[in-house]
Amino acid sequence: MCPACGPLLTASTAPSPRQRFIVATVAAVLGAAFTARLGVWQLDRAAQKIALRDAITSRGKMPPITTADLALTAADAAPQHHRRVRLEGTWRPEHTVFLDNRQMNGRPGFFVVTPLVLPQGRAVLVQRGWVPRDPNQRTRLPDVPTPATPVALEGRIAPPPARLYEFEHGGAGRIRQNLDLEAFGRSTGLALAPLSVLQLDDPGDGLRREWPVPAFDVHTHHGYAFQWFALSALITALYVWFQLIVPRRRRG
Repeated sequence: MCPACGPLLTASTAPSPRQRFIVATVAAVLGAAFTARLGVWQLDRAAQKIALRDAITSRGKMPPITTADLALTAADAAPQHHRRVRLEGTWRPEHTVFLDNRQMNGRPGFFVVTPLVLPQGRAVLVQRGWVPRDPNQRTRLPDVPTPATPVALEGRIAPPPARLYEFEHGGAGRIRQNLDLEAFGRSTGLALAPLSVLQLDDPGDGLRREWPVPAFDVHTHHGYAFQWFALSALITALYVWFQLIVPRRRRG
């Protein structure tokens, strides 16, 4: 190869100023658009949480739902979430489940969940309250008083118990990590309503019912949105400066 071929090849393969301009323009447009879209997404998440907060507040002020008006389908259950409810029925203590790794005020323990059979024959899953875990023997379960006679209780309608990361064999037995509503209904033979109820009144069974309030953290989403929009503006400003203003100054 001749000594002069190297510079010729390098010059022929180096991108031209126009090509560099096109690449910088495409990268800037994509970067600014992507970060701006993330900012819009954060604002949308904030709007969704504001709507949920308003729905919880307004539904909490509505008259309590009675046993006869309890939703029978998932489509009817969603509008009833977070509304107060008054139920009458009979406990099925043989199907009581203790949901593990649940906290209340920062302490680990169990959520006690028992089906309540309604007069119509259907059943609803009631999250009755929380008990601490035995620090010496984690599988030791407390004796939760459960009347055999019909009871009346007050509560708040909620989705089925929230799912946590499930360890091996976490979905069977009295102590469970999670509870699948459909599978639980099949195994118990109960026709379960597509929701659960957080019990609010205190019948003196020793359970704690300081149920956590949903965290809305709207300000966090607004903060993230500001950061993404600021990054989008920075990308645009850098592009304008280095691709438009600086070259014009050099030509001038």
